[in-house]
Amino acid sequence: MADYDERQSLLGDESDGREADRGPGRPMPAICDPSHLLHRVVVLVFMCFLGFGSYFCYDNPAALQTQVIRDLNLNTKEFMQLYAWYSWPNVVLCFFGGFMIDRVFGIRLGTIIFSLFVCVGQVIFATGAWWNKFWLMEVGRFVFGIGGESLAVAQNTYAVNWFKGKELNLVFGLQLSMARLGSTVNMNIMGSVYSQVADLVGSPGHTALGASLMIAAVTCLFSLICALVLGFLDKRAEKILHKEEGKTGEVVKLTDVKDFPLPLWLIFIICVGYYVAIFPFIGLGQVFFIEKFNFSPAQARAVNSIVYIISAPASPVLGFMVDKTGRNVIWVIIAVVTTLCAHMMLAFTFWNPWIAMSLLGLSYSLLACALWPMVAFVVPEHQLGTAYGFMQSIQNLGLALIAMAAGAILDSRGYLLLEVFFCACVCIALMAVVTLYFVDYLRDDDDDDEGTHILLGFRASSLHCSPQSYQTTATGQDCTTDSAQCCHLWLFPPELTHYVPIGTLTNDTSQFGLHSTSSTSHTDFIFSDIRH
Repeated sequence: MADYDERQSLLGDESDGREADRGPGRPMPAICDPSHLLHRVVVLVFMCFLGFGSYFCYDNPAALQTQVIRDLNLNTKEFMQLYAWYSWPNVVLCFFGGFMIDRVFGIRLGTIIFSLFVCVGQVIFATGAWWNKFWLMEVGRFVFGIGGESLAVAQNTYAVNWFKGKELNLVFGLQLSMARLGSTVNMNIMGSVYSQVADLVGSPGHTALGASLMIAAVTCLFSLICALVLGFLDKRAEKILHKEEGKTGEVVKLTDVKDFPLPLWLIFIICVGYYVAIFPFIGLGQVFFIEKFNFSPAQARAVNSIVYIISAPASPVLGFMVDKTGRNVIWVIIAVVTTLCAHMMLAFTFWNPWIAMSLLGLSYSLLACALWPMVAFVVPEHQLGTAYGFMQSIQNLGLALIAMAAGAILDSRGYLLLEVFFCACVCIALMAVVTLYFVDYLRDDDDDDEGTHILLGFRASSLHCSPQSYQTTATGQDCTTDSAQCCHLWLFPPELTHYVPIGTLTNDTSQFGLHSTSSTSHTDFIFSDIRH
């Protein structure tokens, strides 16, 4: 019955129009019906492959580190500029990517444009290698970066537009898994592609390198085709279901930065300190495993890709675990400590690197599941767009600067000092997360004798109240969860037409104040209790 009501609310009164479109007596096949699950699964396939090319080509330099440095006669600092130039445009675009999708291009045209940037950027990058023009390769990575991060925003917007509620958890998990699959495939096949191209042209060199990177551009072309197909399917669904074009919902106001609370700034420090010890290390990892552990190039590429291989299946599982248990800060502490142990093993021991890299893959996946949702716990809803934009901006700024610093350290001091440098970055993240733990603990103890430690261990579990019960209950309603925890939901008078799913626990009661942004006429209310 609920599914039927949801379907009716989605279709509204347009069923007559749909009948007119396809003619009387001819039901639309399920695979062609935008409101049917089978059709949405088809859309999901294209949605997942939308970012495949971007993630495949992002780590082309890491997969071909030895070849790029040798064929173009570069040092490591120059090599790492290829990653820095990807990050530089996203220091700014993280603030305006969502705005351009919502207000300038629209989701369909915006996705196609950003896919074109990715495709053209990779072609310029490959052409620069073919002509042995490193400056042109840097231009290509800059153009590629303009499209890469904004394309991820567009991908998430499509997901929210086509899938709702609990479906989104699975959809986002599948999108992340497909992205990591692209990175994994790149790490493991580009070396073989280069070898075969070198055999065809007669010898290794910049020509073989350029041709290999041009072959990789085919994956970007494939993602562009997916963007075109998605645009067609979304336009068709809009026409049939008479729904509005999807929007990111991001509202960015730079003036909000001055109101950011201390816990959010600590989250920013954790983000930068942690990720700068992951992505630059993977970018330089292949030669590290060859030189220190005497691995063959194929073995080095395989162990260097294990982080992405583990992340693909582990991210949805760990995300489910964090969602069920809460305790985000505790999980972040575990992830950061595990990452520090992994880097120390790589730096100071000769143990099999598969152990350390496997730990790195698990901790990387765990941190992503626990850290990013915490932003929503510490800032109001109207500041989320600004907070996430700022977080991505300083992450890209950190990645750009550390990429250059890592290359300079490796050229002058070697891999041991580089690993010590990465350990220091992780230690900064660790100090920030421990500080966050105590800030959250002390602040909430001051606010509430019983404690409402949203970051430390309380989590939200959904309770559903129908619009009918809302309209008949003006003062409140007792709801009991499946865990026998009880809360009192304070319902505002029926004339209010909007709400927020998660409210704020007051000092002396378990009442939620619910405010909001969407009409209640055809949707279930989703409230939440707080439980440890």
